[in-house]
Amino acid sequence: MTHDTRRAGVGAGLLVAVSAAFAFGMSGAWARGLIDAGWTPGAAVTARIWVAALVLLVPTVLALRGRWGLVRANAGMIVTYGLLAVTATQLFYFQAVAVMDVGIALLIEYTAPVAVVLWFWIRRGERPSPRSVLGAAIAFIGLVLMLDVLTGARIDGGGILWALGAMVGAATYFVLSGRGDTGLPPIALAGLGLLLGALGLTTAGLIGILPMAWNTDDVAYRFGTVPWFVPVIAIGVLATALAYVLGITSTRMLGSRLASFVALAEVIAAMLFGWMLLGQLPGTVQLLGGALVLVGVVLVKLGEPATQEFVEPLPEPAVR
Repeated sequence: MTHDTRRAGVGAGLLVAVSAAFAFGMSGAWARGLIDAGWTPGAAVTARIWVAALVLLVPTVLALRGRWGLVRANAGMIVTYGLLAVTATQLFYFQAVAVMDVGIALLIEYTAPVAVVLWFWIRRGERPSPRSVLGAAIAFIGLVLMLDVLTGARIDGGGILWALGAMVGAATYFVLSGRGDTGLPPIALAGLGLLLGALGLTTAGLIGILPMAWNTDDVAYRFGTVPWFVPVIAIGVLATALAYVLGITSTRMLGSRLASFVALAEVIAAMLFGWMLLGQLPGTVQLLGGALVLVGVVLVKLGEPATQEFVEPLPEPAVR
């Protein structure tokens, strides 16, 4: 009975993780419409984070009602989450794509699952199984094919460093999201982290690190033209607020390592939404890459030791 319950729990965790990946994956297509309409990437992502932070503000306060001591006790982790997992990941990624191809920058950032595996190996002595290593290698090859970085890619030394910074931020997201021993409800960690991230990105824009430009022109997509606030709300509510809450929840259910590999489905989701919203069709090689990513994730899951199915305990239910 216990084994069946664990299997059901992992199955639910995988469903939540895939849902988070698809929620995150729609952000690129919505944002592309804004960028084509004259928004800078920095303005689009800052608006995205602010909308999400404001949406989660009231639920966060309700979840922490009578439990504000948890914020004080975990202040360092919350600040690290907001500055590294949110602000640094976004800021460093945009700094990278400013000087190098998007595909290369994404490829480097999406090596975060490997960084998570190495972190737990060094920190806890949790050596990955041969099957997990094979799965990681296959998933990486799939990413290379999906991101089409083999043909004439532009590489810049400074851009690589920025992309590595984004990778560290992404890895931090998975490691900290998997901590269920803090007592912080997932919605509270997401809400507080996004609020700090919004403040960090705004500060970066005010001092000129992150170029900011926006307008109120209508935005065109494959299905038609919509007011500017439609994609802003879609990115903020669905692709950020919902995505972060689902991501933290699934990481606590699956553990940081497995959840980080399942999150690679975000690239597949990005291609799907790129076709739905922008009419961008993936090529045969990209489809093959997507299949390899899925195969790699399955192998990583099969290579996870049974004792790691629930790496962290689930938090207490949030007060609603």
